[in-house]
Amino acid sequence: MGDVLRIRRELVDEIVAHARRDHPDEACGVIAGPEGSDSPERYIPMLNAARSPTFYEFDSGDLLKLYREMDANDEVPVVIYHSHTATDAYPSRTDVSYASEPDAHYVLVSTKDPDSHQFRSYRIVDGEITEEPVEIIG
Repeated sequence: MGDVLRIRRELVDEIVAHARRDHPDEACGVIAGPEGSDSPERYIPMLNAARSPTFYEFDSGDLLKLYREMDANDEVPVVIYHSHTATDAYPSRTDVSYASEPDAHYVLVSTKDPDSHQFRSYRIVDGEITEEPVEIIG
Protein backbone atom coordinates (compact mmCIF):
# COMPACT_ATOMS: atom_id res chain seq x y z
CA MET A 1 0.00 0.00 0.00
CA GLY A 2 3.05 2.23 0.07
CA ASP A 3 2.43 3.32 3.65
CA VAL A 4 5.21 5.09 5.50
CA LEU A 5 5.20 6.21 9.09
CA ARG A 6 6.54 9.79 9.22
CA ILE A 7 7.33 10.66 12.80
CA ARG A 8 9.29 13.43 14.51
CA ARG A 9 12.55 12.48 16.17
CA GLU A 10 11.47 13.74 19.60
CA LEU A 11 8.43 11.43 19.53
CA VAL A 12 10.69 8.48 18.70
CA ASP A 13 12.95 9.48 21.60
CA GLU A 14 9.95 9.70 23.97
CA ILE A 15 8.74 6.23 22.98
CA VAL A 16 12.20 4.68 23.36
CA ALA A 17 12.72 6.41 26.73
CA HIS A 18 9.35 5.11 27.96
CA ALA A 19 10.21 1.59 26.79
CA ARG A 20 13.56 1.74 28.62
CA ARG A 21 11.92 3.13 31.76
CA ASP A 22 9.36 0.33 32.00
CA HIS A 23 11.79 -2.45 31.07
CA PRO A 24 11.57 -5.39 31.93
CA ASP A 25 7.79 -4.83 31.66
CA GLU A 26 6.29 -3.88 28.30
CA ALA A 27 5.52 -0.19 27.84
CA CYS A 28 2.61 1.07 25.75
CA GLY A 29 1.00 4.27 24.60
CA VAL A 30 -0.59 6.25 21.82
CA ILE A 31 0.33 9.21 19.65
CA ALA A 32 -2.79 11.06 18.62
CA GLY A 33 -3.12 13.28 15.57
CA PRO A 34 -5.76 15.38 13.87
CA GLU A 35 -8.65 13.40 12.39
CA GLY A 36 -8.16 12.76 8.69
CA SER A 37 -4.41 13.29 8.87
CA ASP A 38 -1.67 10.73 9.17
CA SER A 39 0.49 12.93 11.32
CA PRO A 40 1.38 11.79 14.86
CA GLU A 41 1.35 14.90 17.07
CA ARG A 42 0.36 14.34 20.70
CA TYR A 43 2.31 11.81 22.75
CA ILE A 44 0.28 9.94 25.38
CA PRO A 45 2.18 7.36 27.43
CA MET A 46 -0.21 4.80 28.88
CA LEU A 47 0.01 2.39 31.75
CA ASN A 48 0.47 -1.28 30.96
CA ALA A 49 -2.34 -2.55 33.18
CA ALA A 50 -0.95 -6.08 32.85
CA ARG A 51 2.44 -4.94 34.20
CA SER A 52 3.83 -7.87 32.31
CA PRO A 53 7.14 -8.58 30.56
CA THR A 54 5.33 -10.61 27.90
CA PHE A 55 2.22 -8.65 26.92
CA TYR A 56 0.49 -5.32 27.32
CA GLU A 57 -3.02 -4.23 28.04
CA PHE A 58 -4.42 -0.73 28.24
CA ASP A 59 -6.43 -0.08 31.38
CA SER A 60 -10.06 0.07 30.21
CA GLY A 61 -10.79 3.22 32.26
CA ASP A 62 -7.69 4.96 30.87
CA LEU A 63 -8.63 3.90 27.36
CA LEU A 64 -12.18 5.23 27.70
CA LYS A 65 -10.82 8.54 28.99
CA LEU A 66 -8.31 8.69 26.12
CA TYR A 67 -10.95 8.05 23.45
CA ARG A 68 -13.25 10.71 24.98
CA GLU A 69 -10.34 13.17 24.97
CA MET A 70 -9.43 12.34 21.37
CA ASP A 71 -13.09 12.69 20.32
CA ALA A 72 -13.27 16.11 21.99
CA ASN A 73 -10.10 17.20 20.17
CA ASP A 74 -11.08 15.66 16.80
CA GLU A 75 -8.08 13.36 17.09
CA VAL A 76 -7.47 9.75 16.12
CA PRO A 77 -4.86 7.26 17.39
CA VAL A 78 -2.28 7.63 14.60
CA VAL A 79 0.34 5.50 16.37
CA ILE A 80 -0.25 2.77 18.92
CA TYR A 81 3.05 1.66 20.37
CA HIS A 82 4.38 -0.92 22.76
CA SER A 83 7.66 -2.54 23.59
CA HIS A 84 8.98 -6.08 23.50
CA THR A 85 11.56 -6.59 26.20
CA ALA A 86 12.98 -10.02 25.33
CA THR A 87 12.07 -10.51 21.66
CA ASP A 88 12.34 -8.70 18.34
CA ALA A 89 10.10 -5.79 17.40
CA TYR A 90 7.57 -7.94 15.55
CA PRO A 91 3.88 -8.25 16.50
CA SER A 92 2.99 -11.33 18.53
CA ARG A 93 -0.20 -13.33 18.03
CA THR A 94 -1.67 -11.52 21.06
CA ASP A 95 -0.73 -8.15 19.56
CA VAL A 96 -2.51 -9.09 16.33
CA SER A 97 -5.62 -10.26 18.17
CA TYR A 98 -5.75 -6.93 20.08
CA ALA A 99 -5.20 -4.75 17.01
CA SER A 100 -8.55 -3.06 16.43
CA GLU A 101 -7.51 0.13 14.60
CA PRO A 102 -7.01 -0.61 10.89
CA ASP A 103 -5.82 2.96 10.23
CA ALA A 104 -3.23 3.05 13.02
CA HIS A 105 0.50 2.54 12.71
CA TYR A 106 1.43 -0.17 15.22
CA VAL A 107 4.91 0.70 16.43
CA LEU A 108 7.08 -1.82 18.20
CA VAL A 109 10.26 -1.08 20.09
CA SER A 110 12.51 -3.87 21.24
CA THR A 111 14.60 -3.19 24.35
CA LYS A 112 16.10 -6.68 24.56
CA ASP A 113 19.57 -5.25 23.82
CA PRO A 114 20.56 -2.66 26.47
CA ASP A 115 22.80 -0.77 24.03
CA SER A 116 20.56 -0.49 21.00
CA HIS A 117 16.88 -0.67 20.17
CA GLN A 118 14.72 -1.70 17.24
CA PHE A 119 11.97 0.72 16.19
CA ARG A 120 9.60 -0.73 13.61
CA SER A 121 6.12 0.04 12.34
CA TYR A 122 3.32 -2.19 11.06
CA ARG A 123 -0.19 -2.07 9.75
CA ILE A 124 -2.40 -4.80 11.20
CA VAL A 125 -5.65 -5.26 9.30
CA ASP A 126 -7.88 -8.34 9.66
CA GLY A 127 -5.02 -10.27 11.23
CA GLU A 128 -2.62 -9.42 8.38
CA ILE A 129 0.69 -7.86 9.40
CA THR A 130 2.44 -5.54 6.94
CA GLU A 131 5.71 -3.88 7.91
CA GLU A 132 6.13 -0.32 6.66
CA PRO A 133 9.16 1.96 6.46
CA VAL A 134 9.70 4.56 9.17
CA GLU A 135 10.83 8.03 8.19
CA ILE A 136 12.17 10.01 11.13
CA ILE A 137 11.88 13.75 10.54
CA GLY A 138 13.44 16.73 12.26
